[in-house]
Amino acid sequence: MLKVLGTAAIFAAASVSFAAEVLPVRSVSGNYIEARTADVYTGPCFANGEVEQVGQEAVFGWKIKNGAWQGVDVTGLSVVGVVRAEHTIGNLSEPVNKAKAVLIVDEKATPEHRAALQSFAKKQAGALLDDIVAVTAAPIEFAVENNNIHGGGVRLTAGSLAEIKTRAMNAADHVCGNEDVYYEPLTKLDHAMPTYSLENSYQGNDLGAKWHNRLKRSSFVGTFQVPSE
Repeated sequence: MLKVLGTAAIFAAASVSFAAEVLPVRSVSGNYIEARTADVYTGPCFANGEVEQVGQEAVFGWKIKNGAWQGVDVTGLSVVGVVRAEHTIGNLSEPVNKAKAVLIVDEKATPEHRAALQSFAKKQAGALLDDIVAVTAAPIEFAVENNNIHGGGVRLTAGSLAEIKTRAMNAADHVCGNEDVYYEPLTKLDHAMPTYSLENSYQGNDLGAKWHNRLKRSSFVGTFQVPSE
């Protein structure tokens, strides 16, 4: 009898272990876009000419295709961050770079959804969203050309507050011939590619500045998949 019980216990333990191994890890996944006011894909000579002159501002946003955050299903919703920093964002010679930020949450979201979206954005963007001076709701559209974000054609609008429009890089965008990714994306992505910014604007009143910065090699598009919290 003892031998039978021992075998059963071993089998049960093995079953639990197997079940734990095959259970899928819950995650949040979707598409991402950002645009800065300095080139992110450029040659060193251009980058050195811009550092601390421009690049203190950025607009970035996530479109969640699937997943839940803090137990709230946020599938189909979007959230946008806008920041204005003291120094060029990504300038490694300025390790301390205080920034003020605005969050724009999807107006389709309920109050519960909005809280989850804020938490998600703060987790992904880290210190960039440490000082959020305003949170507002707006209609957010995240349109991907031909449903293929890897093609580079993406448009993000957050009401009348913020807009990014990108296209894929082409041969004419290689000015000096030794361009490379000079600044990494602002958040961790599964896939990212630099793109050309046709539009990059913020027209709100909460950051002490507005901008309409366009026709620069200053944007990224990509995909993300992060563990749920």
